[in-house]
Amino acid sequence: NDLQARITSAIQSGTGPDIIMALGNWPQLYAESLADVGDVAEEIGSAQGGYYDAVKLVATVGNKWIGVPWTVGGGLIAYRKSWFEEVGYKTFPETWDALRDAGKKLKAKGRPLGQTAGHTFGDAPTFWYPFLWSWGGKEVEADGKTVVLNSKETVESVKFAVVLWKETMDEGGLSWDDTSNNRAFLSGSISATNNGASIYLEAKKKPDTYLTEKGTPMKDDILHAGIPGGAGGQFNLPGPFINLLMKYSKNQDAAKKFMRWISSKEIFDKWFVSQQGYTCGPTKMWEEHPVWNVDPILAPFRKVPVTGRLTGYAGAPNQKAAEVQTKYIIVDMYAKAIQGMDAGDS
Repeated sequence: NDLQARITSAIQSGTGPDIIMALGNWPQLYAESLADVGDVAEEIGSAQGGYYDAVKLVATVGNKWIGVPWTVGGGLIAYRKSWFEEVGYKTFPETWDALRDAGKKLKAKGRPLGQTAGHTFGDAPTFWYPFLWSWGGKEVEADGKTVVLNSKETVESVKFAVVLWKETMDEGGLSWDDTSNNRAFLSGSISATNNGASIYLEAKKKPDTYLTEKGTPMKDDILHAGIPGGAGGQFNLPGPFINLLMKYSKNQDAAKKFMRWISSKEIFDKWFVSQQGYTCGPTKMWEEHPVWNVDPILAPFRKVPVTGRLTGYAGAPNQKAAEVQTKYIIVDMYAKAIQGMDAGDS
């Protein structure tokens, strides 16, 4: 959560890392301070089946490549299969009304849902933006200028969020960061949470440490599903990771060689296998990689780059959209209402 402040400090002082990895549409914030890496990016994209649209959108400004895409992360709902079955759901609820029903029953058993509504870079935006879109809400029109957040659909989403929070959630989530829900899930205090694959991978790595209330490995009771949908559709928020070459760097040739090397098929393949499906490749060829056939529990993450929208919808994920996300305006809209503010006012 301190990374953006450190990037800004490096840019202002003109000293720091040659290469900085940025998440989501953060590269748009620093476009004027980044070197053009089009030669490297185009070479990798051409050799590996082309970039996903979401990746290219955040790594370019006009015709300039401001970063070299590295990988694409994203959140899905990790949930306790047996607990949901106990309340009548053999699969994860696909609508918000169904999740409300399941969540009420689970919270009554001391097994609430868990979600952050705090100022944390990953798990908060990747839940609340898709939540907004699923109701039909959006930040701006396609022109990128006409602000339409204050709509009937958005207000209805806020009203429902308040009810969902109080009836189904661990209410401590207002102060959670990206590690809090992991710890809560692995300790058995919540039944589901929006997250990357890290909860499952940790449980899989330490099957004798993380156990269910029956003493069995928790990894065998975890599944992943998409965030529920609503009248506006069902979405996720992909999180591209982009390597940025800083304009202040005095090692630009060497930095480009390094970026070209780590993204080469041979080297990236070794890393891609090691992370087991935690993220997707930035180019389409990695969607067919054998790693996706190793563990079916991780297979749902395979489609994260193509099943979502980016912040700023229905406009572009540009600098203004990045500023809105960085200042947690959408997250706070829900958090303020959860804390008692009128939905329209929030």
